[in-house]
Amino acid sequence: MAMPRPTVAQLAYGSCTVIFSTLAMLLLSGTSSGIGVTVVALAALALGLVVAMVVPRPGPRRPVAVEQPAPLEPVRATLPAPAREPVRERAAS
Repeated sequence: MAMPRPTVAQLAYGSCTVIFSTLAMLLLSGTSSGIGVTVVALAALALGLVVAMVVPRPGPRRPVAVEQPAPLEPVRATLPAPAREPVRERAAS
């Protein structure tokens, strides 16, 4: 089985994490030795790898369980019959 290729989002998040965490750790630690810079770079690469693996991969979406509403029962309303009015005839003009 072939390994799945990383998505664009995984590459972007991982790369940004490596760059920004390297800069932050170098500025905060103030190291200038070669070993210190190597340790910071390796730590940033590990952090970038973790971030890239945490980004969710697109895949088949699982259907979300939707609660079905209870079936509606017909409403039986009794209305009073309209009152009967006597018919008024118009006078012929």
